[in-house]
Amino acid sequence: ALGDHATALNAGRWDYIFSAIKRFRHRPEFVTPDRAQVTMTVPFMHAYSELLVKTCHRRGAHAMGGMSAVIPSRSDEEAAQRALDAVRSDKKREAAAGFDGTWVAHPDSVETALQAFDAVLGDRLNQIDEKREDVSVSAADLLSIGDTPGEITEAGLRSNVNVGIQYISSWLRGNGAAAIYGLMEDAATAEISRSQIWQWVHHGVQLEDGRPVTAELVRDLATGELERIRAEIGDDEWFEREGRPKESREIFEQVALADEFVEFLTLPAYEKLQEIEAAEA
Repeated sequence: ALGDHATALNAGRWDYIFSAIKRFRHRPEFVTPDRAQVTMTVPFMHAYSELLVKTCHRRGAHAMGGMSAVIPSRSDEEAAQRALDAVRSDKKREAAAGFDGTWVAHPDSVETALQAFDAVLGDRLNQIDEKREDVSVSAADLLSIGDTPGEITEAGLRSNVNVGIQYISSWLRGNGAAAIYGLMEDAATAEISRSQIWQWVHHGVQLEDGRPVTAELVRDLATGELERIRAEIGDDEWFEREGRPKESREIFEQVALADEFVEFLTLPAYEKLQEIEAAEA
C-alpha cells in the first residue's frame, strides 16, 4: 500500500528487538541475554540489517541506519570520548554495510556520524548503487535469536528494573524520551527491559551465579534500585512528588510480572496518567 509513497526503510533496532522478544516470548529457545549484549552484530540482528539494505537498494529506496542511543557527556571528557567512540564504531559499520544515512540520539553525535558516512560516500548523496548481491539471508537467519551470545546477569537484571521504573516515571511526567545513565531511553528500550524480565521469569532462567530469576527477586531488586534512584536524585520531596515511585513501580511490576503479557507498557501507564491529570484538575 505504501509502495508509491515510501522512500526509505529504517533499521530500527530497539523496536525490532522488543518485537522479537514479544512475538516469541512463550518459546524458551528464544530467550535473550542481558539487553546490553543484544547488539546489531549478533546473528539475528546482523541478518535483519543486511537484508534491509539489500531490499531497499533493489527497489531504489534509501536504507537508513539505526539510532545510536548514547549521549556524550558535556561534563566528563573521558565519558564523552567513550560515547563518541561507540557512535563512530556503529556508524562505520552501517556505512560499510551500504546504508545511506543514519540516526543519532543527540546533536553532539552528529559530526561523528557524518564523518563515518562521508568516509564511505565521498561526494555521493547515497549508495543505492550498492545492490548487496552478496547478501543471502534465510528465514532461519532472521530467527536465530537463540544464537545470541551472552549471559543473564544480576547487573543486567538490575539495569532492566532500574531503567524500566525510571522510564515510566519520566513518561508519567509527560516525557516520552529520557536520558538515563548516558543513554536515550524511549518506549521501545523500556519495553525491552520489561519484556526480558517477563521472559526470564516465565521460563525460569538462571543468572550467571545460578540463582533463578523469580518475581520475588525482581521485587527485591526494585526496592533496592528505587533507593539508589532516590539517593542519586538527592531530593526526597521531588522524588516523591514528581518521581511518583509508588505508581511507577506498580506499573512496571504489572507489565513485567503479570501472568498475561501486557501488549504495551504505555497502555496501563496512560490509564494512570489520566487518573493523575483528573486528580490534579
